[in-house]
Amino acid sequence: MTDPTPLSPTAQAVDRAVADRIQLLGEIAPSRQIAAAALRAAADQVFPLERTPWGSRLIPILTSQESRDRLLAIAAELKNHQ
Repeated sequence: MTDPTPLSPTAQAVDRAVADRIQLLGEIAPSRQIAAAALRAAADQVFPLERTPWGSRLIPILTSQESRDRLLAIAAELKNHQ
């Protein structure tokens, strides 16, 4: 049975990155490649680099707990979504 609730945009981005890596490398994709894709996508979602009108980048300042909570929320959502 599938969950009718769609994934959040954040979790979708991580899920899509993993699916894209598997599709690129084939069904027997190395687990390290999949893990790397997931970590990169999660980092992009948790710590987005935003451009200012002047061309510089803003990096959000989060506490360790906030960073951890955001990463674990993505993991929990992906785990619990069927």
